[in-house]
Amino acid sequence: MSDHLSDGVSGGVSGGLVTPQETVERALALSEADGCVVIVDEGSTANLRFAGNTLTTNGVARSSRLTVISVVGAGVGVVSRSAVRDGQLADVVAAADRAAREARPSEDARPLVGTDGVDTEAANTAAAGWDRPVEPTSIDVFGGFAPALGEAFAAADASGRRLYGFAEHIVTSTFVGSSAGLRLRHDQPTGRLELNAKSADLSRSAWTGVATRDFADVDVAALDATLSRRLDWAKRRIDLEPGRYETILPPTAVSDLMIYLYWSSGARDAADGRTVFSRPGGGTRVGERLSPHPISLYSDPAHPGIACAPFVVAHASGREQSVFDNGLPLGRTEWISDGTLANLVQTRHSAELTGLAATPQIDNLVMEGPAGGRSLEEMVASTERGLLLTCLWYIREVDPQSLLLTGLTRDGVYLVENGEVVGEVNNFRFNESPVDLLGRLTEVGASVPTLPREWGDWFNRAVMPPVRVPDFNMSTVSQAS
Repeated sequence: MSDHLSDGVSGGVSGGLVTPQETVERALALSEADGCVVIVDEGSTANLRFAGNTLTTNGVARSSRLTVISVVGAGVGVVSRSAVRDGQLADVVAAADRAAREARPSEDARPLVGTDGVDTEAANTAAAGWDRPVEPTSIDVFGGFAPALGEAFAAADASGRRLYGFAEHIVTSTFVGSSAGLRLRHDQPTGRLELNAKSADLSRSAWTGVATRDFADVDVAALDATLSRRLDWAKRRIDLEPGRYETILPPTAVSDLMIYLYWSSGARDAADGRTVFSRPGGGTRVGERLSPHPISLYSDPAHPGIACAPFVVAHASGREQSVFDNGLPLGRTEWISDGTLANLVQTRHSAELTGLAATPQIDNLVMEGPAGGRSLEEMVASTERGLLLTCLWYIREVDPQSLLLTGLTRDGVYLVENGEVVGEVNNFRFNESPVDLLGRLTEVGASVPTLPREWGDWFNRAVMPPVRVPDFNMSTVSQAS
């Protein structure tokens, strides 16, 4: 199979031989603003796509994006452009400077983060690699994975299954420089594999996926075996009515719910009374117990396997991020600690308004329960009667005040009786709040790396446990397959 891989390149990169580091320095020198932050993102992508046990497309792409943030007084101007060539740089900087001069004062205006503000081991490590050349990904990242995928195709052919899906690897090198002296860099590899298996008549479907940094840890044979087992479970069809069922949610489904909780945890909105984290009568629910279990939900830039940028990278300001915080160091942050809400997402500006610590968003998420949690398989084996989900899909918010979400189950909902899966049931629409669920869990299993099905395009560095919910709300039957 690997003999058919090509190395076609598309997309734009900054012109000539100008490096990202040189672009940062030249842009800073060109700016006539009081302060300036320059961000250069150099990206590369490699991908494989396959359908019906056959590789269909593959290739690589390159991209480059320049963001110039100019500050004049308390006014800020932001201009972001793709594939900026050296001769266009002065125009981009001038446009940002002009926008800053014409802007109204920004309420989040703060002194730019300087070198004194990033004197941490993580940030120093990031700065130490500033001068290294960018090393893009290539089709070679699939060198060990592609033959294993070919073997899975052969096994699927032999057993009457069809495999569909894609593998994608992205490497983004981000350079942040400022007139306050910052020179920070982060290289972020991001990979994922999504596999969908269907029966020969396309009447049965099963999905699985994994996140990876380099595809060296992807066990294709094990994933294919999981899909084969689920298709076998689906040979028996059982129709169930809507209702509340004891339900085991696997790590991928838990990650989609907890990521939405995380995205909804802005301190500014909570303090303004807009969200589930708003305290009745004013303020936030920080310090309030959300779960009887000693659950931790945290982010850590240095967490093994899901490491991410150890400093703030903000291309624009909003209620949960500020361009003035660029370069602010990030460390492990507990969002929920021992079942209690510990922190909300904060900029330096919103922290002053709420009186809480400045805790910016971090690009990974970990949920852990009590020590000794059981595996998903062990939880299924101890279930007298309940549902086992595969994943959630098409998740949408219904009510921000309670964080009520709705969505669909997809690619396999299974009935468990006396510790064994006895068949596949129909899909459902669900209505649940992840915050409310935390208070109703009866079991939290062992945490493992996982790939969110719904949010994997935007957020896929997650470690989550399977959980047991005694009364998960399957509100209606869905015709989704």
